[in-house]
Amino acid sequence: MADFLLFAVVGFLAQLVDGALGMAYGVISSTVLLSFGVPPATASASVHAAEVFTTAASAGSHAVHRNVNWKLFAPLALGGVTGGMLGAFVLTSIDGELIRPWIAGYLAVMGGLILWRAWRGVRPRPFPMAATGPLGLVAGFLDAIGGGGWGPTASSAMVGAGADTRLSIGTVNAAEFFVTAAISATFLAALLTGHWEQAEGFAHHAWAVGGLIVGGLLAAPLAGWVVKTVPLRPLTWAVGVLVLALAGYQAARLWGLVG
Repeated sequence: MADFLLFAVVGFLAQLVDGALGMAYGVISSTVLLSFGVPPATASASVHAAEVFTTAASAGSHAVHRNVNWKLFAPLALGGVTGGMLGAFVLTSIDGELIRPWIAGYLAVMGGLILWRAWRGVRPRPFPMAATGPLGLVAGFLDAIGGGGWGPTASSAMVGAGADTRLSIGTVNAAEFFVTAAISATFLAALLTGHWEQAEGFAHHAWAVGGLIVGGLLAAPLAGWVVKTVPLRPLTWAVGVLVLALAGYQAARLWGLVG
């Protein structure tokens, strides 16, 4: 029960940040699970199982508050599902740490670009439709590999390219439900077919996953209201700062400063 309450708090805070800024639920939750000794692939699968519930609630909140660009939603979700399934399959076969340096570098560049746009006060412009599907493919793949790369990759790319911050966050959050469901289904299929031989101890982490779900569900309905209420420029600043913080975290892991 103590684990349940702890992870409920973690899930609430992580989802509040993720729903408002379009990223960080997976990163925060995975980090806490890993710190408790959960194997990387098991941590990623556990977080995605919890996200099936929290992203559904968050997507509904953003839709109600009209934070979703429906023209970009379908190609982003389709690309994300494809990339996520591929990434989940790869994660059961190789070490996902191999791509971490590239993720850290990407986030550093995009965080700097977003902060520059916030400082300049550049007016939003439409995100290219042709780039939406490929962006979803890459973001979904990195999400499955790293246990939390969908928001940092997709949201930062859209906001960094000059798209409206509110609609970028809402669209990415809405599409995330389908990506998360696909990744979770792939993990389950790999487990049931014996492809994922290193899977271990899901039953031992049931309380933790349950806490993440309950905490996330409590925070998710607030997501759409926060994004709709906060002014565009402060919201863009917050996204840029968070992206740079995530880049710093990834770099710290590479240098062995954090576990």
